[in-house]
Amino acid sequence: MSDKRGSRAADRTEAIMRTALELGEEIGYAKLSIEAVATRAGVGKHTVYRRWSSKGALFLDSLLSLNEAHLDYPDTGDVIADLRQQIHAAINLLDRAPVGPLYRALIGEALLNPQVAAALNDHFITPQAEKTVARLKAARDQGQLSPDFDLDLAMGILSGPLYFQALIIQKPLTHEYVDRVIDALFTGMGPRP
Repeated sequence: MSDKRGSRAADRTEAIMRTALELGEEIGYAKLSIEAVATRAGVGKHTVYRRWSSKGALFLDSLLSLNEAHLDYPDTGDVIADLRQQIHAAINLLDRAPVGPLYRALIGEALLNPQVAAALNDHFITPQAEKTVARLKAARDQGQLSPDFDLDLAMGILSGPLYFQALIIQKPLTHEYVDRVIDALFTGMGPRP
């Protein structure tokens, strides 16, 4: 009997998250409400609140439930090619609906809501940054980077221009722009003769 209940609960959770994404795409994050999600998903709002403390928490889990949101690095032995491939995949994901507009809305919510910011950092930003730093460390260990280069700083230098382009000046992230950022970064990170 408990397997049926667990399966029903999992199905209900999935339906709620799917509904949150659909509504977010249709009406925008600002107009999204727990009540609207509950109504469309056919559940009571208390059912939603038992799982998520806020619409930001619901929205974050809903976005992360998309398997596409997990980006792994290749390791071909060429760190520059690997970074290009992974970052191109990330901007391709963030350039299309539903993920791109919804992710930007979530970033906006994180600026206003410390709980959403902490959850976003814990569940997405930090794991992705750790993957980047691990790939850079492997490259440093292989002699592709200067042995004394600060890898955490490299992560910040690499991601900062991308967030600036996408969120502050709201220009499209293109493969060409990513390539320019990577080339500029690696000019300073390369091993010195």
